[in-house]
Amino acid sequence: MNAPPLRIPLRTARRLILTKQRLAGRRPSGGASDAILSVIRDLGYVQWDPVSIVAPSHLISLWSRLERFRPTDLERLLWEEKKVLEHWTPMASLVLTEDYPLYASLMHRYPDSLTSSWGSQRTRAKEFLRSHAGLRQTILHQLERKPRTLSDFGDHVRAREDAEAWNPSSDVSTMLFHLTMTGEVMVVGHVGAQNLWGLSRGFLPGWVERAPLPEAEFEREAAQRAVRALGVASRPEITHYFVRGRYQHLQRTLDRLEAEGTLHRVTVEGLSDRMPRYLHAQDVRLLASLDDGAWQPRTSLVPPFDNLVAGTDRMVRLFGFRYVREQFLPREKRRFGTYVLPIVCGDQVIGRIDPRVDRKANRLLVQAVHAEKDAPAGDEVGEEIAGTIARFAGFLGVREVSYSATVPRIWKRALR
Repeated sequence: MNAPPLRIPLRTARRLILTKQRLAGRRPSGGASDAILSVIRDLGYVQWDPVSIVAPSHLISLWSRLERFRPTDLERLLWEEKKVLEHWTPMASLVLTEDYPLYASLMHRYPDSLTSSWGSQRTRAKEFLRSHAGLRQTILHQLERKPRTLSDFGDHVRAREDAEAWNPSSDVSTMLFHLTMTGEVMVVGHVGAQNLWGLSRGFLPGWVERAPLPEAEFEREAAQRAVRALGVASRPEITHYFVRGRYQHLQRTLDRLEAEGTLHRVTVEGLSDRMPRYLHAQDVRLLASLDDGAWQPRTSLVPPFDNLVAGTDRMVRLFGFRYVREQFLPREKRRFGTYVLPIVCGDQVIGRIDPRVDRKANRLLVQAVHAEKDAPAGDEVGEEIAGTIARFAGFLGVREVSYSATVPRIWKRALR
């Protein structure tokens, strides 16, 4: 019989979440490469987004968690040491090469590894692979010769409209996606903003374990990774986080992990929903310490595709913070700005900024700062925010920060 759920205060749950998301507590020590690897290992993945309105989202995610971060260190890990891979989870993400057996399990079973949450994608994937067998062979044959960008495939690249597709696509780009999901091809570099595609067997280093995990073992490992990264998590939150929409028997897996004591059920006081949540046994001691002086708060900025804000409903329930990626909205519908970065301070998300880089003037323009209604006031908080923004400007390689008049009254003396 399972033990009764642990009851934890909402504030303690938030502290655990931010500690596990590496936005509180001591920053990783050691060499630059080891620090990057440790962050990706704890988070499970970092979503890759090369769009550089201010800076690419994945770079900001890593910067926010590291004492010092240089994009060149990440590039070396990706393309020289090959300890980090770019893979679809199902969004383009940075993952650890050491986790390849997890992804190999999904690749080996693709497209049957897709669940019903993908809608008709599994059926459509099977049909596409069946009806485009010749295109598959052509792409693989061309990649045998050398890696290629999408545009290198010439006549095959013709955009087509598909009412059910996420974006206008082509048969070649669709096939490259499916071949990535089967593990036959992967991103082996970049040429400007384009992916450089190559054969996985020619790119993966010899030390990589390629044998796929059996499905049951995959689910055990992936579910534990998700719970540990999230701190406390419900079944839908686990499914959404890592690896998204790929569990076939998640509740059965969670029940077994709970029965053997690997996971504990928790009830978060102050939440209106009655959804069961889980805590990993390895984090019970950490949880208890967060109210005994071990809590180490920080102030951070996180980007639009950060792991913390990946689950909109989860952020509303647990932090009372609703985040919308306003860069995808028409300008007239934007409330907070174009490329909005939430501000994490202590165990709260206290506001957001709308930054823009003016390379000509060598400065970071903070076009607006917005405070949440329950944000802490005072010069000390304002100075924490200003110091974090100044550090961000240094990461972006600009010399000064300028603020518009749109700053909250409660922090106005510091943000000027």
